[in-house]
Amino acid sequence: MLHNGAEQMSEDDDRQQSPPSDLEFTSSKARNCNATGSGSGYPEYHSPYPDQVLENVLENVLHFLTSRRDRNAASLVCKSWYRVEALTRSELFIGNCYAVSPGRATARFTRVRALHLKGKPRFADFNLMPPDWGAHFNPWVLAMAKVYPWLEKVYLKRMSVTDDDLATLAESFSGFKELVLVCCDGFGTSSLAIFVSKCRQLRVLDLIESEVTDDETDWISCFPEGESHLESLIFDCVECPINFEALERLVARSPSLKKLRLNRNVSIGQLSRLMIRTPQLTHLGTGSFSLSEVAGQGDQEPDYVTAFAACRSLVCLSGFRELIPDYLPAINPLCANLTSLNFSYANINAEQLKPIISNCHKLQVFWVLDSICDEGLQAVAATCKELRELRVFPIDAREDSDGPVSEVGLQAISEGCRKLQSILYFCQRMTNAAVIAMSKNCPDLVVFRLCIMGRHSRDPVTGEPMDDGFGAIVMNCKKLTRLAVSGLLTDKAFDYIGKYGKLVRTLSVAFAGDSDMGLKYVLEGCPQLQKLEIRDSPFGDAALRSGLHHYYNMRFLWMSSCRLTRQGCQEIAHAMPRLVVEVIKSADEEKNDSVETLYMYRSLEGRRIDAPKFVTIL
Repeated sequence: MLHNGAEQMSEDDDRQQSPPSDLEFTSSKARNCNATGSGSGYPEYHSPYPDQVLENVLENVLHFLTSRRDRNAASLVCKSWYRVEALTRSELFIGNCYAVSPGRATARFTRVRALHLKGKPRFADFNLMPPDWGAHFNPWVLAMAKVYPWLEKVYLKRMSVTDDDLATLAESFSGFKELVLVCCDGFGTSSLAIFVSKCRQLRVLDLIESEVTDDETDWISCFPEGESHLESLIFDCVECPINFEALERLVARSPSLKKLRLNRNVSIGQLSRLMIRTPQLTHLGTGSFSLSEVAGQGDQEPDYVTAFAACRSLVCLSGFRELIPDYLPAINPLCANLTSLNFSYANINAEQLKPIISNCHKLQVFWVLDSICDEGLQAVAATCKELRELRVFPIDAREDSDGPVSEVGLQAISEGCRKLQSILYFCQRMTNAAVIAMSKNCPDLVVFRLCIMGRHSRDPVTGEPMDDGFGAIVMNCKKLTRLAVSGLLTDKAFDYIGKYGKLVRTLSVAFAGDSDMGLKYVLEGCPQLQKLEIRDSPFGDAALRSGLHHYYNMRFLWMSSCRLTRQGCQEIAHAMPRLVVEVIKSADEEKNDSVETLYMYRSLEGRRIDAPKFVTIL
């Protein structure tokens, strides 16, 4: 279960409508608009073309284009625009690390200061992909070290990052400022120590839902002495203990620190000491919301109430691990200003939530466990009229568990929070009527993810499939770009999606559909579809072939435990040579023509060279 920073929108959510290309960017308006780059830190560029004046003017104009879609369109106008657009990219976005090689990317874009790179598909989060599948950062960091000496920022998601990779980052880029690792693995505290000691201008170090090995190294104390440039420090996913005294000294000499998220080894007493030193914080992850186990019985209880009251700038709160409910009222003074609140690690009930949520009138983002029940969601609906995003996670994700939230809570939210734009809702039962009500009450929904945990669950009131509910969502929510479906669904539901889901870019399907026609409706009817994730559904080779016209426009297609055959996948690979067709075998999979897992993605490079033995590229 992922709980990535409640201040962020939903996972993989593209705020801007991005074009099919996996290479996207934004450009910095602030950089010097000198045509040769002199005085801006860039290498000089002397155009050999006769229209140099026009290209210089165009370069200055393109600095003001920040939309990924617009910039990609500009690069397609003509060769001159293609050249100049590449020269003005300061930020490079690559949605699939295998879509293009590091050498090709760095050869074309020579002035990049920031890289956003994504690796494994999302289903890797649910143990549906072997951990050593690939997505290595190493070739990228080695390529960048040769051509991007001024690189400042790296954002990685679901990538394998080694200790050597972090050392190369620290040693190759003297002005490096921001590192964000989301759902990454392969590195430990010893390499973090090297990294933070050498990056003297570091402003952001965000480790989010990443697996960090405990090398028994005190990495916190390795930050350089003197005033720190840190603006954001997030390490709530680091499970090992930290040197609290070193952390306290670090935050004390970080006057620009705005975001701080602590791990479970920081107690509420230690938290109060940190908060007194950082009244400027706007985002706080509390770590453990209980006293340290080593505290003596006679020790004086910390004045955490005063500490919270002093942090009037806080707008985002998260953490609350190992929460002791008696301490929860301490955040009451902050509630009136909160725009984001994450209780997804806090096992609280409705009665404990109500005094808090009743003061959160400005709340826009709320993550919570289903332990608050429908009653808690009704309290949210009564107060949080500005709510834009809601995520309700299961405290018990088993299919046969008793679900404490249901259609009652969803209907309450739809009636009370009509500005809602994104929802992720785990439950055991749901009715078409409640989903239809949400489609009418919240027409601005961009993301709708309903996860009914009992597979093939019908509407408990009517006994009907959930087709009409999801059909209403795609019909009435005209801005919808991301959809996850669940429950008993027939091909009728996919017919609705194909007819009305014209802006849907990401679709997740599990245990749904009747036949190949269901997938055919989607592939033929959703022109904007970029990411399609399917598991345990009755779609076979005929359904796969129905998307031949569209696969080059998609970022990827994932299908596991469906009805595909090797021959059917081979036909796709033969028909579309620029599409990489990977067949992933499990350790206990029998040798036959059936395909357990298919992962397809477009690539300018063809098959990758680092595929492990359990991956066959057709």
